[in-house]
Amino acid sequence: MTLTGNDEHTGRPRRQPRITRPWRPVAALIGLTLAGGLLLTGCGASDSNGSSTDGSNKSGGRGFPQPAPNRTSGTSQGEQKDTPTGDANREFAPSPDYLSTFALDVDTASYGYARRALADGRLPEASTVRPEEFVNSFRQDYRRPDGNGFSVTVDGARTREKDWSLVRVGLATRDAAQSGKRPPAALTFVIDISGSMGEPGRLDLAQDALGVMTDRLRDDDSVAVVTFSDEARTVLPMTRLGHHRDRVHDVIRGLEPTESTNLGAGVRTGYATAVEGLREGATNRVVLISDALANTGETDADAILENISTARREHGITLFGVGVGSEYGDALMERLADKGDGHTTYVSNPEDARKVFCEQLPQNIDLTARDAKAQVAFDPETVKQFRLIGYDDRQVADEDFRNDRVDGGEVGPGHTVTALYAVRTRPGASGHLATASVRWLDPETRAPHEESGQLETGSLDEDLWTSSTRLQVDAVAAYFADDLRTGDEKANPLPGALPLGELADRAHRVASAAEDKAVDELADAVERASGLMG
Repeated sequence: MTLTGNDEHTGRPRRQPRITRPWRPVAALIGLTLAGGLLLTGCGASDSNGSSTDGSNKSGGRGFPQPAPNRTSGTSQGEQKDTPTGDANREFAPSPDYLSTFALDVDTASYGYARRALADGRLPEASTVRPEEFVNSFRQDYRRPDGNGFSVTVDGARTREKDWSLVRVGLATRDAAQSGKRPPAALTFVIDISGSMGEPGRLDLAQDALGVMTDRLRDDDSVAVVTFSDEARTVLPMTRLGHHRDRVHDVIRGLEPTESTNLGAGVRTGYATAVEGLREGATNRVVLISDALANTGETDADAILENISTARREHGITLFGVGVGSEYGDALMERLADKGDGHTTYVSNPEDARKVFCEQLPQNIDLTARDAKAQVAFDPETVKQFRLIGYDDRQVADEDFRNDRVDGGEVGPGHTVTALYAVRTRPGASGHLATASVRWLDPETRAPHEESGQLETGSLDEDLWTSSTRLQVDAVAAYFADDLRTGDEKANPLPGALPLGELADRAHRVASAAEDKAVDELADAVERASGLMG
């Protein structure tokens, strides 16, 4: 279903500091208001029982909360005064306390780095553990749309803690196999050649992967190479591949580690090179490959990004960060990606690198949606309390859901985005539970689009550990991240959490059912963590 509308609010997302346990109680409903004139078109089909839908928006004969309405003035959240249109008895907007709004995030670096730490026999720092990146590291089976944009799938299952369920909001872009339809790419590789990159598994890993990627790119794609240590320089200007692949290979093979890490200079020079080689009608992207251990020059992410803000905003150049190394500047790389209109991943071995630069090449260089945000409106008649698992640094003010001047996330083909909620239902609750909506801008026209899906309480009847395999994988990943964030100091675990040893056993059973190597690796990681935590 496509909904359109514009918001007159302006401003940046109000990003909240990371909170270890951000429980969000549902307060009494304050002034339910009529939603303003939503244009509803192109409905998808719902499941036969109406409990879990892909792009559906059917009320089942009763009123249910819609996403935050368009606002015509600067009234406060508790005093919404939009003029209603359409069926006044059907479309309602919940009070702000029943809304959850965040920018989409397809980062996976947190999980990759945690696996590396565990393989090295140590627990990852709690501050580097972001649950959404654990969950989004695994394949999903959501229905995919035919063109740009998203499909919306909403489902869930009950945990073994009374009245608590896990609700999953799944968003999917078109299949990456359609990459032949993508526009040409203009990629500026910004490669860290500082002394720390001489450690095995850093620069050598990047060189091998970039060599293979160069062979996978199309003739009409372009590549530039910037290196940085104590200073930065462009070693290859933007070059159309065509008959120049050997030249690119020679540059990559010739890279050698030296001196300190002036990451700020590398990013600044990289964007300047990208602007100089800007191609209209192409996907212009900076690919930063580094251990992000900045120790020279500008080392603050916001200051680094301020230097290249014009390139980001006026030219639409996006950032793809690839982290490497046993010691890794996670916070800096994550901040650069979040504020730089991009995403991050982490690679620790040749298999990871080839997957990122080869198998996942289309989704990491192409774009199907810009400034994508999600909003979930919970029904106050059936929901008593909820908690979004993760996305702590991606929060957006509820009223900015339809403010297209507020940053969201950039998403490519073949991606899925999963948001898990712990939801406490009211005793005896029956009927509509939540409406999940996603809003994005077309990458070419910047036209806004929306898609929505519904969830009924009947969808939560099944026990979590007998539910679909992919939902169980997501649950294991979320519970695992929750354990790593808090360890023995956990005072308020996720509902239905298992002791880590029991979670490891559950993970191995899920891995067997999934027949997926990535899930096997998750089970091994949980088992290692269980051993380290004792």
